[in-house]
Amino acid sequence: MVCPICTLAVAVGVGASRELGVSDLITGLWIGALIVSSIMWTISWLDKKNIRFLFRKILVILAFYAIVIIPLYYLGYMGVSADRVFGIDKLLLGTIAGSIIFILAVWSDSYLKNNNEGKVLITYQKVIVPVVFLILSSVIVDLLLKIYGA
Repeated sequence: MVCPICTLAVAVGVGASRELGVSDLITGLWIGALIVSSIMWTISWLDKKNIRFLFRKILVILAFYAIVIIPLYYLGYMGVSADRVFGIDKLLLGTIAGSIIFILAVWSDSYLKNNNEGKVLITYQKVIVPVVFLILSSVIVDLLLKIYGA
């Protein structure tokens, strides 16, 4: 599970990225990926330890999003009315997009492995594929922000 110190580190990272001029959309991409990665790791760990309880996966998902999003909201990083795109908070939108992108990256890694007789194409593929997806997404978002001035 993501510890409170990790959550605080995410909040500090959001603050630092704002100081560096990085859009909250891009920061949110990485936060969303971190959350989904942590959820997957925790559910896998619970499976290995044979820890089962009612609504386990849903509760883990809700807990991780709450542990990250609630402090960001109360610290004033999320929910700022002027920092929106399409009427949605940029950090929240980035977090949602980053979550989806990370899931797509994990599926892509699995697809590549399954189509290669269960073997990875490159060393550390499981790490490289999601990072490449996130970097490409960050570059695309940055370009779109520059083009449309959002």
